[in-house]
Formats: sequence, C-alpha cells, structure tokens
Amino acid sequence: MLRHPLRATVMAVLLAGSAVAQDQSIIVQSTTSTANSGLYDYLLPIFQGKTGIQVNVVAVGTGQAIKNAENCDGDVLLVHAKAAEEKFVAAGFGTMRTDLMYNDFVIVGPATDPAGVNGMRDVQGALGKIADQGALFASRGDDSGTHKKEVALWKDAGLDPTSASGDWYRETGSGMGATLNAGIGMGAYVMTDRATWINFGNKQDYVIQVQGDEDIFNQYGVIPVNPAKCPAVNVDAAKSFTDWLISDEGQGVIAAYQVDDQQLFFPNAPDT
Repeated sequence: MLRHPLRATVMAVLLAGSAVAQDQSIIVQSTTSTANSGLYDYLLPIFQGKTGIQVNVVAVGTGQAIKNAENCDGDVLLVHAKAAEEKFVAAGFGTMRTDLMYNDFVIVGPATDPAGVNGMRDVQGALGKIADQGALFASRGDDSGTHKKEVALWKDAGLDPTSASGDWYRETGSGMGATLNAGIGMGAYVMTDRATWINFGNKQDYVIQVQGDEDIFNQYGVIPVNPAKCPAVNVDAAKSFTDWLISDEGQGVIAAYQVDDQQLFFPNAPDT
C-alpha cells in the first residue's frame, strides 16, 4: 500500500531534477565556422564553469541555422549573414541582434595557382580570372553565410558561375570542412572563412591566394530567440549566454583564442 505514494514521491523528485537540468541548458543554432575553428571547444567550458549552464551547439550553415531557429529549435542564434539576421529580428523571431566578433574570408588554392590570382587583393577581379580560365572552383552551395557572401561577390563581379555548374564550378552542398576537403581533392579554389582555414588539418599544398579586400569582411552576430514566437525558449539562460558573450569577459575570451599563434576572431560587441 505504501509503494504508490513512494513511487509518486520519487517521480516528483526525478521530474524536478529534470526541470532543473533543463533550466540549465540551451541550444545555440550556429554557423559551422565557429565550430570548425574550435572556438566553442575553447569558450563553452569557460562559460559553463562560470554559470553551470550547458550550451548545446547545432552547427549548420547559416541559412539552415536561421530556419531551425524560426522553427523554435533553439534558444540563441549565432551566425554571420547580417542582412538575413536583421530580417530574422524584423520578423519577430529574435529579440535583438548584436555584433559579436569578426574576421575575414579568403580564397585558397593549390600552389600551382592555375588562374594566376596569387597575391590579389581585388576579390572580384580574382573571381573574374578564375572564371575566364575555367579554373575549378568549389562552392559550398548550401545557403550558408559563406555561400551567401560568395554569391554576392560573383554578382558584384558581373558573373553567374552557376551557368558553369558541374563544369569548372562545383557545388558541394556541404559544410566548410567538407567543401575544403572536396576542393583540395579536385584541385579547386575555395572561399573559406579564415578561422576555419587556420584550424583546418588537410591543407596539403594549398595556400591563401586572395585576401585583404574590404569586401570579404566577415561579421558575426548573436541573437536571443524571441519567446513571443517560441514560448519554450529558455529566456534566462539564453540571456545569460548572450550577455556573457558581449561582456568584457566574454569578449576577452574570444580575443584570447588562438591556433598556431594566430588570433581567429576579433571581438567587436558594442560597449555595454
């Protein structure tokens, strides 16, 4: 006769413990570059040790990350396509977008440099030479932040590389690391964010061929998901994470992350 009350008590304790655990975790819908660069492996243990909040990262292309957040499959959005981020907030899915950090994009290619673009700072000019030579170019083709930027650069150069899709222009539909591996395997040029390239382990004879153009600036933003659209959002934990990232402490942690003595991200959150 005492079993049922005891069982109910045990279940109540377990459920309470589960609720506490849930309150102490969030999902971040994120671009792949922040994961591929190793930034989260460095940063998240520091945040969790300070707050006890577990951060679970879903690393996909920016376009998919935004769709996931719009489907309420996350508490925080951290990506790098400012126009799309601002549209996300304007539609009511995010509470506020804040600049977080930046680096830049680069075009990498084989040391043989078949299009002759090595050392160029004019990214549109470099893309024009690649197209003129019909040199292989591997694109992510996945609506990621990197792909969105690449498409915009081709357009600025007055070119539509998709007319050569399957010929010299190869769309992988994959993340950055997979596209780099595929591009290197076929001897193609690839546009990548610098942080992923620095941390990438399969460079072979590839080097940065094109860099330094202000048009390949790469800004990251952070946005808490709006509970008015997604009632299940863990508002307090999401705010704690976002506030920490843009705080002096969080910005300092981002700045301190290095690979091979190179800083991968440069914090630029506005003063809080």
